[in-house]
Amino acid sequence: MTSRPEAEQEAIPTTVSKKEDIAAEPNGAKRKVFVRTYGCQMNVYDSERMADVLAPEGYQSTEDMEDADLVILNTCHIREKAAEKVYSELGRIRKVKEERAKSGKDMMVGVAGCVAQAEGEEISRRAPIVDLVVGPQSYQKLPGLLDEAKKGRKVVETEFDIDAKFDHLSERAAKAVMKRAPSAFLTVQEGCDKFCTFCVVPYTRGAEVSRSVAQIVDEAEQMAASGVREVTLLGQNVNAYHGEAADGSTWGLGRLLRRLAEVDGIDRLRYTTSHPRDMDDDLIEAHRDLGSLMPYLHLPVQSGSDKILKAMNRRHTRDEYFRLIDRIREAAPGLALSGDFIVGFPGETDQDFQDTMDLIRRVEYGSAFSFKYSQRPGTPGATMDGQVPEDVKSARLAELQALVSEQQQAFNASRLGMIFDVLLERKGRNPGQLVGKSPWLQPVQLDAPEDLIGSIQAVEIVKIGSNSLFGRLIAGQDETDNFGVLPTSAA
Repeated sequence: MTSRPEAEQEAIPTTVSKKEDIAAEPNGAKRKVFVRTYGCQMNVYDSERMADVLAPEGYQSTEDMEDADLVILNTCHIREKAAEKVYSELGRIRKVKEERAKSGKDMMVGVAGCVAQAEGEEISRRAPIVDLVVGPQSYQKLPGLLDEAKKGRKVVETEFDIDAKFDHLSERAAKAVMKRAPSAFLTVQEGCDKFCTFCVVPYTRGAEVSRSVAQIVDEAEQMAASGVREVTLLGQNVNAYHGEAADGSTWGLGRLLRRLAEVDGIDRLRYTTSHPRDMDDDLIEAHRDLGSLMPYLHLPVQSGSDKILKAMNRRHTRDEYFRLIDRIREAAPGLALSGDFIVGFPGETDQDFQDTMDLIRRVEYGSAFSFKYSQRPGTPGATMDGQVPEDVKSARLAELQALVSEQQQAFNASRLGMIFDVLLERKGRNPGQLVGKSPWLQPVQLDAPEDLIGSIQAVEIVKIGSNSLFGRLIAGQDETDNFGVLPTSAA
């Protein structure tokens, strides 16, 4: 999955990790939980952690809402009208709950995540079917909150108790044995202190807080023992990581990555999402030194105009961004860059937009995510003068997306004929087909036996699709340690 820090308000088809030896209720019956995840990768991670917390309470995950004793919406508040979309979904859930009631089956409903944090009591008022509302820093309290809700109380828990959340993560019950996918997310940092004027994250996730080195290493080792080969470190501002080490010193992200590279079984490392102001020398050097750190960096800039960057409170200039990119590419020449762009921010003129287009042309991204500016209640940008008309935003977005699509297609085409390692993650749509991931986060499809899922294989790219690469296995080069690129002639 590619990084989507400014993701549209959409449900991500998340399959919560299945458990072995799931606890049952006293009468021997197992309860089922359905979790619908919206938005970013951190919400995917949080949904899996909710399942961890609920597994010892007898809850088994299901992909069928109508079969669920507990339904949780893990929400995202990034996009405009996010809350209204949640209320619309709750209307559909109400009908399912009523149908279950006709056959004598109860259903509890919870709203979690950033909309829960932002709306709080308003959710319970507008949607009486909701039994509990829990913010993103309190899901470790779910068992107790559910007990309260079962007593008929409307529960709203939106405290910023982030330290308790992280403490709980390091004490996950050993009974909940995971069968993991080969690639997994690991949250190392939450919250943001940057206060970009378009963003709600500081208000829904709170200030920057980092987990300790010991907690993160412990979780990475658990993941490796469960079959994970690739770990993506997550944070709203992940490269602002400042975790405490065992000796009381503070580690940055670069040093943390070096430690995680030593975890047996973890062969690939990634991280997202970063801020340009927090790309320090040690982190850049990690891209130079660590073979397991994949050559892909998501580094949002949002705009190419100094005037708009200042209005956004990004606290860097376009020239500083260019110089940073030069330093990164000098350290890691094969690295592909991804970015985020917001068009139509208040006050953006045609020239400001063309400055953004010029930046994109000069940087040459391997991929990028772009959005029309949307007013988020409570953020400074929502009340700024110079709101850009919707039709202008739409036209600019189409022009920008055409450019980044052209660059992405060119980058993908440059992989044709190359041989590189692919982590095979799952079965494809067609019989005998597997789907994997390139070092640059591109999906790679190829014919291969199912028992190779979870392995890293040398693959030659023989065809380029609109969004995927197509390859063939290279016999005799399986489980290589080659994260670079070999020309076909060298095979």
